[in-house]
Amino acid sequence: MKAQKTIALVICLTILLALVACGAEQPQAPPASPTQVPETTFERVKREGVIRVGFANENPFAYAQPDGKLTGEGVEVARVIFQRLGIPEMEGVLAEFGALIPGLQAGRFDAITAGMYIKPERCEQALFADPDYKVGGGLIVLKGNPLNLHSYEDIAANPDVKVGTGAGYFEEQYMKAVGVKEEQIVLFPDNPSGVAGMQAGQIDAFTATAIGLAQTLGVTEDPNLELALPFTDPVIDGKPITGYSGTAFRMEDLDLRNAFSAEVHKIEEEGLLLKIYEPFPGFGEHTLPGGALVTESCPDQYKDLDLQP
Repeated sequence: MKAQKTIALVICLTILLALVACGAEQPQAPPASPTQVPETTFERVKREGVIRVGFANENPFAYAQPDGKLTGEGVEVARVIFQRLGIPEMEGVLAEFGALIPGLQAGRFDAITAGMYIKPERCEQALFADPDYKVGGGLIVLKGNPLNLHSYEDIAANPDVKVGTGAGYFEEQYMKAVGVKEEQIVLFPDNPSGVAGMQAGQIDAFTATAIGLAQTLGVTEDPNLELALPFTDPVIDGKPITGYSGTAFRMEDLDLRNAFSAEVHKIEEEGLLLKIYEPFPGFGEHTLPGGALVTESCPDQYKDLDLQP
């Protein structure tokens, strides 16, 4: 009996040693190659078939329909172009305007767009494609324009006037550049809340892009409000302000930006961009970018980048 136990113990030890030896001989996963190139955002979204895009909640650039589906000029331009790039699904997210660039930088979005002017300050934070439309500014006033406001200079000349604009909108900087005092300016999250501020008597006027304001008034249908006509865009540093708007990406996503930008030019040349405009009031031939390049708005910020086209 004792001999049998000894034999059994020897067998168990032999098996155990064999298993340990076999385990030691198992090949280990090779370490990652130091020369392996990480997957780019463009490669990832094509592989996954979906891209997450942040949109400013501003009609007609981006807004939710009654059934919840997003539409708007910026939404439809982005949807068409991403599909042409082999990304069949676009996950659109409405956000406050001021949250778009921080959300892009934090990785919550792969791209952002809708009513976002291409300006040097923004070009330092994000990588813009070439513009998909151009537009000037506008001003909503009370019916009959009792304060006779037709420009930002008119607001500056009357320190009692309170004017609203969107948080993060460049109209705030334009107004300050021509002498409107900071205490005259009231910031709102978006156009609808600015109009609500007017209706509540908080402000005397509200400014944003002419396209956005026309659409907002159309939806609001308030007979006590109207666009200030005519409206004269400010001249700053000797140049009239014309806004160019485009889709923006993270600084490292040059390949995605270049591919998107190339499609912007193609759909304008094909006449498709003008067709995309059709359902959205305020857009038309006069808002076509005419092949404008982002470097015209940001000549210094991207000078070391290989922008295409």
